[in-house]
Amino acid sequence: MNNNRHFTRLIKAAARLREFNFRKLPSTAGDLYHVDVSDDRGNRLIFKMQREGGNQWKIVDEALPPWVYEIEPRLAEALEDQLQSSN
Repeated sequence: MNNNRHFTRLIKAAARLREFNFRKLPSTAGDLYHVDVSDDRGNRLIFKMQREGGNQWKIVDEALPPWVYEIEPRLAEALEDQLQSSN
């Protein structure tokens, strides 16, 4: 069975609508998603989000721009919405 899951969401961050790509790789154990988005210069920011204690999703990487951390609840909501709709 292929456990490779991916989806894209448009989320407003730092006064811009940005495309966030979420991917769970087949080799990833547990609830861990890789997320990528472009910054204002077109550089890709790649980070991970992991489910902690129930349904709480958290960014597990450091040194990201502040606007990424500011929208963590919206990223978590996108993950939960996708997981609910795929069940």
